Amino acid sequence: MESKNKNDLLQKFSQLEQPLLDEILAQSTIKRLEEGEEALRTGQYIKSTVLLSKGLLKVYREDEEGNEFLMYYLEPGNACALSMMCTARDEQSQIRVKAVDESDIILIPSHLSELWLAKYKSWHNFVIASYRQRFEELLQTLDSIAFKGLDERLIFYLKRHLKVSGKEVKLSHQQIAHELSSSREVISRLLKKLEQTGAVTLHRNYIEVHDLDLV
Repeated sequence: MESKNKNDLLQKFSQLEQPLLDEILAQSTIKRLEEGEEALRTGQYIKSTVLLSKGLLKVYREDEEGNEFLMYYLEPGNACALSMMCTARDEQSQIRVKAVDESDIILIPSHLSELWLAKYKSWHNFVIASYRQRFEELLQTLDSIAFKGLDERLIFYLKRHLKVSGKEVKLSHQQIAHELSSSREVISRLLKKLEQTGAVTLHRNYIEVHDLDLV
């Protein structure tokens, strides 16, 4: 790996043991993804565990009509828990993963990921923590869908984006409608109501979020 990539790995995954980090540096592959480029696609057999050292990845499901269902985002220092599961079971991916920004992913061969579970306690803890974090996020998403109206789902959706994008959510009304399985007109109307409360300010190409707890 290049020196910069080594430094990113050491900083973003500092909870891992040094001998394990040395193995990752020696035996994994760094892949650069451009904005919008796919890291994983539905139906693909996954041969590597995916770690993110730079950028932002979107993990989602897509139906036959192309509608997207956001599952979660991966930030630097995260692992794709579902890639771990698929590599362990030699199964096809049921998700899609694409780069929101220019991103660097670390691809760890599946046999090494399995070997390290027994060899390194920090890797075992990291994998378990990754599973737990994603499971909790999926439960929150399911609760939003099952028990909340579209207005509350929109707020939940915007709050999730705030965690990874800051106060400016760079999504069009159509993109939000697409991911919430609604229409652009309905989403625009709900966003306008949020603007009237002072929670957001709507701009041409992005939504500036002030305080969603005002709603």
